[in-house]
Amino acid sequence: MILGYVRVSTEEQNEARQLETMKHYNCERVFIDKKSGKNTERPQLKELLDFARFGDIVVIHDFSRLARNTLDLLRLTSDFENKGIKLISSHENIDTSTPTGKLMLQILGSINEFERNIIKERQIEGIAIAKRQGKYKGRKPVNPANFEDLLNQYKNRQIKTKTQLAQMLNISRPTLDKLLKNIEITI
Repeated sequence: MILGYVRVSTEEQNEARQLETMKHYNCERVFIDKKSGKNTERPQLKELLDFARFGDIVVIHDFSRLARNTLDLLRLTSDFENKGIKLISSHENIDTSTPTGKLMLQILGSINEFERNIIKERQIEGIAIAKRQGKYKGRKPVNPANFEDLLNQYKNRQIKTKTQLAQMLNISRPTLDKLLKNIEITI
């Protein structure tokens, strides 16, 4: 079976370019994650790993869609290889079932990781300069209007989970955790 894996970092990003690649390879099933590639904790990637079987082919647009660091990339490709699954990267024109493909994968993985680290370094430098110039203040604080009311409902178990509380406040779970940490409440 020919399977495809597509990843974009956010909900707002468009995966059309990668889906064209999946059509080109006639993928029978495509797994799409809209989540950062900083690690392998992605629901559709996990589903792909569980679903793929010996003899299957996994198609990706390029290696940066699968992993953003060399260690994760090598671990994932090793998992595919151990299961007898062939991996094809369209953009790099690499087939990991060949010795040359394996070598190129390692080289490109290292280059991708280096590029990502350079981008992060530039971002940190840019933020430091902007802070010194007074142009960067960080994110605006989140202060939901009905926070205390809903928090009391959560404490009294009228709201059952933190996820439900976050949804009712119209904020993400990590943002809720930060708010609770700031007021030193552990629930």
